[in-house]
Amino acid sequence: GDVIVDGLHVPRLKRKELAELRSKIGYVFQYGALFDSMTVAENIRLGITDETCYNDESYCSNRVLECLRLVNLAADVSDKYPAELSGGMKKRVGIARAIAGKPTYLLYDEPTSGLDPVNADVIDGLIERLRDELGVTSVVVSHDVRGSFRVADRVALLWQAKIRAVGKAEEILASKDPAVQQFLERDLEMALVQGGGGARGTDV
Repeated sequence: GDVIVDGLHVPRLKRKELAELRSKIGYVFQYGALFDSMTVAENIRLGITDETCYNDESYCSNRVLECLRLVNLAADVSDKYPAELSGGMKKRVGIARAIAGKPTYLLYDEPTSGLDPVNADVIDGLIERLRDELGVTSVVVSHDVRGSFRVADRVALLWQAKIRAVGKAEEILASKDPAVQQFLERDLEMALVQGGGGARGTDV
């Protein structure tokens, strides 16, 4: 296979071309991957790829506050350390760092992993809002089928290390493939155990 982004064959790119491509991509790690010894503001600053940041402290500080606003966190959170944050807040700070460089693409690795159903819904809603507000293309890797169907325009289902089905959520749900049906039934059972059939939250 091959990895093609914006018409570019990634494995064939030179170092400078790779750097330019990477500057367009923000990455949200599974558990936030925040540096414990750094404040929230310092963690977010790591995501600012614009060289202006190194010469303009005001720009950098304002960008940090803007990113906190975009993930619905108060400005005073910027001075806190990761140990002072809840699991959901850590996830949002991780997202704030990923968008700090104004990326074209956002890659999410299990963005709702380890969260209760309510906070998982908040993160799903945030992914949707950032997609619409910032115009970014989001690629979400997740075991949460229900959440994935909510945020995705197009879904690819992996089965035994291969893509088993691709399409819109309704197309996947209507699939007659036994493997797809088994996967969906298992996820439904897990959702019922975790949170029942209650309404999904939308406040983000």
